[in-house]
Amino acid sequence: MEAGERHLPITNSSIPTRTLTTCANIVAIRKALSWLSTLTRFHAGYFRISLSLCGQALLWKILREPSTDAHALRPIIHILPSAAFFVLWSLALFSLVALCLLYIMRCLFRMENFKAELSHHVGMNYLFAPWISWLLLLDSTPFLHPKTTSYLVLWWVFSVPIVVLDVKIYGQWFTNGKKLLSMAANPTSQMSVIGNLVGARVAARMGWRESAMCMFSLGLVHYLVLFVTLYQRFVGNDSLPALLRPVFFLFFAAPSMASLAWDSISGTFDITSKMLFFLSLFLFASLVSRPALFRRSMRRFNVAWWAYSFPLTVLALAATEYAQEVKGIISNALMLVLSLLSALVTLVLVAFTFLKTGDLLPHDEPFAPSPSGSVRTN
Repeated sequence: MEAGERHLPITNSSIPTRTLTTCANIVAIRKALSWLSTLTRFHAGYFRISLSLCGQALLWKILREPSTDAHALRPIIHILPSAAFFVLWSLALFSLVALCLLYIMRCLFRMENFKAELSHHVGMNYLFAPWISWLLLLDSTPFLHPKTTSYLVLWWVFSVPIVVLDVKIYGQWFTNGKKLLSMAANPTSQMSVIGNLVGARVAARMGWRESAMCMFSLGLVHYLVLFVTLYQRFVGNDSLPALLRPVFFLFFAAPSMASLAWDSISGTFDITSKMLFFLSLFLFASLVSRPALFRRSMRRFNVAWWAYSFPLTVLALAATEYAQEVKGIISNALMLVLSLLSALVTLVLVAFTFLKTGDLLPHDEPFAPSPSGSVRTN
């Protein structure tokens, strides 16, 4: 009996090792499942964050440029240290790279979710967002001159996907039953227009006037058709849930970017640019005068809130170019107010994002079909 009792610990000595191995495997499996769940719930709408930060980088780069206007309020901006712009640009680059890597992982491991997003009337439009972000970052870079070969190559790399997506989306609008423009149009459809206009602006800065005119005409013509379609349908109220109401701000982002693009093409903020800018101001005033429209979307923080920042930034950019052309106290005051407003909104969103990280991802599959047929994502 004593001999048997001596051998008992030796016989069972391997049990703790097997138990630890099993526990480690369970932990690894849970981490893998958690990671795959994150990839499933992630979508292109998160590029709203990089859009906002890259737009801010471009805004503050332009604001730091010298001005000959005696009424210019830009010296107020120069109070900030020059290193602040490089920090902002680096933050925009970091966020964009991180989001791109995460989205590539999603495409590799969750291809079925990517395909669902590709065929979704809202998700498809935000596939323009990463390329727009890269073009904005290229436009604001302090390291490359627009006339260099590297700049040209990067413009091609970032612009070609926009044209490819144009062909797919605009082709569907013309020919595909349930995806005809009258059926699929919603405020996020303006992302395709903005993509063309940003590409046109950057091409004009390189001196590629014909390419700039091509992308500008493509964007502007489709914007006019899209604007009339959305106007008749009361801004697609039946195709968007309350959580996505912040994307209504894209209504004034498109004409603001059009005014900037035409300013770069023509070389001056002429009558056409001013008309587009005034249209942007009118649409902005129309939206902010209806706070009840956004009340339900503000009950709980979600990534759709970032849709407020980018349009405000583009409007501030257009106001900056307008103030540079008109040279007056009122125009400069408007530029300063819109610039500070866009910066404040962006800072608040950054703070909320860090404080409420757990609310960023939806709790279910964003593009899964629902009984009502509406979007279930934020």
